[in-house]
Amino acid sequence: MSGILVFAEHDGGVFKKTTFELLGKAAELGATVQAVVLGDAPAADLGAYGASTVFQVAGDFSSHDSDAVTAALAAVVEAASPAAILASTTYAAKDALPRLAARLGTGMASGVTKIDLEGDAIVARRPIYSGKAYVDVAISGSPALYTVRPNSFGQPEAGAGSADVQAVSFEAPAARLTVVERKTPETQAVDLTEADRIVSGGRSLGSKDKFDAVIRPMAAALGATAGASRAAVDAGYASHEEQVGQTGKVVNPSLYIAAGISGAIQHLAGMRSSKVIVAINTDAEAPIFEHATYGIVGDLFEVLPAIQAEVEALD
Repeated sequence: MSGILVFAEHDGGVFKKTTFELLGKAAELGATVQAVVLGDAPAADLGAYGASTVFQVAGDFSSHDSDAVTAALAAVVEAASPAAILASTTYAAKDALPRLAARLGTGMASGVTKIDLEGDAIVARRPIYSGKAYVDVAISGSPALYTVRPNSFGQPEAGAGSADVQAVSFEAPAARLTVVERKTPETQAVDLTEADRIVSGGRSLGSKDKFDAVIRPMAAALGATAGASRAAVDAGYASHEEQVGQTGKVVNPSLYIAAGISGAIQHLAGMRSSKVIVAINTDAEAPIFEHATYGIVGDLFEVLPAIQAEVEALD
């Protein structure tokens, strides 16, 4: 397997954990592992996770200007000549990589959850039809582009290596985007798309006060991130950034607790690939139970506090 280039995303110089997942997977495939870093971040540190060379493009990419990001990535591809590019399924990658694929005249698979080698060819698996089925995809063009759902692969152990950092310049296109204002999220919780554990509540919580009193303490006890169904968000119990589902965020945690969520297809599309699903609902016929690893038919206002107490007793 020849070189794999990992799009190493960071937030203010702090690499996202998905960056390390992708570096570990690239190394596991036996590839020459390279990475691309846009902006100011400790690029050499990626050598501890298997990257031999990191191509770094100087500049301010915090506005996520699609034209600038695409042009920068294209310049790195010309310098690195990778056989494949891996990126996490983030807003930035979902915006830039299809543009990059079109510019390079190659193919792309989005939202993959598994990557294997068949001979020297990468074969990726991705969910289709809102997660009801899976398809294996092989891309004939080069480089082959893939966006990967967070938490699809394990976190590699950091070694002692340091990567060779090569600066790459590019001709920045004329800006078509003006940043008017930036707002920082009030919550310090891990973003839903990267969260390893999620506790989600539905409309049956009844009010924002009850959502805050039941779902958030349970999430805090588990070291999880709070999520919500669209119905709960529409009712004002939680913000849209906490919405899980087809019109919200697609998540892939190790543990997903669905409390008072019936399991409409739109919600299932956003969390069906979770490794362990725990459903709590008073309706034994709720569709969510068909997809749950564990199901509890009961009142969430009784079940969640009882689970929370047991979790807190373990500390």
